Amino acid sequence: MLHLLILTGATMLAIAPAAAQRYDPRYPVCLQSWHARGLTVIDCSYVSIAQCRATASGLAAMCQENPYWQGSPGRSSRQQGRDY
Repeated sequence: MLHLLILTGATMLAIAPAAAQRYDPRYPVCLQSWHARGLTVIDCSYVSIAQCRATASGLAAMCQENPYWQGSPGRSSRQQGRDY
């Protein structure tokens, strides 16, 4: 029983901390960045790929479409991707 308790405790300590992800549906572009200890952060607060790339420049990061972006009413997702 003690071995199982120690193994469980060690496993819990070895797991990297989870980061809060911010998929804001008001913005079409997200910046995903990687940090120490395997921490990944997603920040969806960019209005264009160019704006996101300026922030990502020189960082371990990449820009991507926001999967939760609501977009303009009456437009398809294919048209939305062309705006940036």
